[in-house]
Amino acid sequence: MARPPAKELTQRELEIMHVFWNADVLTIAEVRDRLADEGRELAHTTVATLVRILAEKGFLDQINAERPFQYRSIRSFEEVSGSLLGDVVDRVFRGSREELLARLLDQRKLTDEERAMLESILREEKP
Repeated sequence: MARPPAKELTQRELEIMHVFWNADVLTIAEVRDRLADEGRELAHTTVATLVRILAEKGFLDQINAERPFQYRSIRSFEEVSGSLLGDVVDRVFRGSREELLARLLDQRKLTDEERAMLESILREEKP
């Protein structure tokens, strides 16, 4: 029996999603070119396979019927990053956001800019 496809993103799939989040509509060749511009050389077939998988997982949508096929992201960076971060909090830190924050702050000292941003976030009132 075949294993069901994972709903999580692999590292390579996440790289592809970043390309789409920084663009609107792209062909596979355009995705490959943008990855190459970032120093990431992947074969056309590899990119095509990753795009197909992302479409099957519900992250991308093919928007035309003729070649070259064009794709667009149907899940935002905010949605995906929030889901991934929530999964890390649940699985690694057993739901404790405090533990996550403590671990982040243990890794390295905050810059003045990071400290100011964090203080701003903490002061912000939520409805």
